[in-house]
Amino acid sequence: MSTPSLPVLDLSRLNDGPAAAAAFRDDLRAATHEVGFFYLVGTGVTPELAGRLERAARDFFALPEADKLAIENVKSPHFRGYTRVGGELTQGKVDWREQIDIGPERDAIDDPEAPDFARLTGPNLWPAAQPELRDVVTEWHDRLTEIARTLLREWAVVLGAPSDYFDRHFGDPSTLIKIVRYPGSDAPEPQQGVGAHKDSGVLTLLWVEPGKGGLQVERDGQWVDAPPIDGSFVVNIGELLEYATQGYLIATNHRVVSPRYPEDRISVPFFFNPALDARLPLIELPAELAAQARGVTQDPTNPIHALYGENALKSRLRAHPDVAAIHHPDLVAARA
Repeated sequence: MSTPSLPVLDLSRLNDGPAAAAAFRDDLRAATHEVGFFYLVGTGVTPELAGRLERAARDFFALPEADKLAIENVKSPHFRGYTRVGGELTQGKVDWREQIDIGPERDAIDDPEAPDFARLTGPNLWPAAQPELRDVVTEWHDRLTEIARTLLREWAVVLGAPSDYFDRHFGDPSTLIKIVRYPGSDAPEPQQGVGAHKDSGVLTLLWVEPGKGGLQVERDGQWVDAPPIDGSFVVNIGELLEYATQGYLIATNHRVVSPRYPEDRISVPFFFNPALDARLPLIELPAELAAQARGVTQDPTNPIHALYGENALKSRLRAHPDVAAIHHPDLVAARA
């Protein structure tokens, strides 16, 4: 077996006594200080649940086009629902994938005084032709939320903060599940499944269809492959955790290369973030860690906002200009 390109951490070590738990925290700190990405095993997510999610994803993408377009995201001011192939952008370039976006199930906010990012709050669009999708996605969401909360408590401890630091500052978490299919490409050069980017939030847990490569992570200026490991998630931190630690932990560029036709690929990223109205304060790091903080990566064209809702809205408007133009022309004009 080849050596994994990313660190491999076993979450079950937290249950193996104080020494094993301390070793896990050390590895967690090192992985996200040095790389920003790692594989996570020992999560307790069963092969049966992952298998049901994979089957549900395959069943959704196999639906007739009319059934998928019945919940197309251009019908949702909250950026929910189905995006056809070529319907999302990264860094202004077209991503070659189709997907369904699923967020917290909420009523829309009807308040003209609400902040702009409140427009992201609202109901999901579920396919009438596949009612079982909602059940498996809800179970997946609840299980991964538990894992995300566990990781954030361990990060808090290794960063010198109380274990409930992130719990206190998250409020009602803003989550997003993307069920994604990357069609195969017969182009001679690798094609952009998803362009190079850093995640705009705090934490991402990525499930990838077994045996399917395509994810690449930037390390030391080079793109390295990060193929799936059976029973694992690929975990990475986003710009807000880099911001909160002033660059002690790093958000890392990554991308997805399209599979070769006739192959395709299913993946399901789960984004766990603060409430839209939560402002993530800076963590007061211990002196030895603060001395190793590199500062926050600055991109004048893509500023990082401490208020999570501003980060989330910025990302959605850029990624889905068609939805923005239909439902939020005032926001587009204000940001022009």
